[in-house]
Amino acid sequence: MQHWEKVFSTRVFSEASIVRGMLEENNIPVQLLNKQDSSYPMFGDIQLFVPAAFSVTAKELINNTLLN
Repeated sequence: MQHWEKVFSTRVFSEASIVRGMLEENNIPVQLLNKQDSSYPMFGDIQLFVPAAFSVTAKELINNTLLN
């Protein structure tokens, strides 16, 4: 069984989608977990998970992208 690690969390769905697309473009498998309340979207987060073997690379890509 493959271990997945959380590499990103946000409350903005579009931001999560952009980060997810960037990771997928770099051949990193990614799973999106939406923990937002359906009635109150500002409660809860949208989290992105990648396999543990990709977590360091994914975090570096995310940090480089968000800092630019």
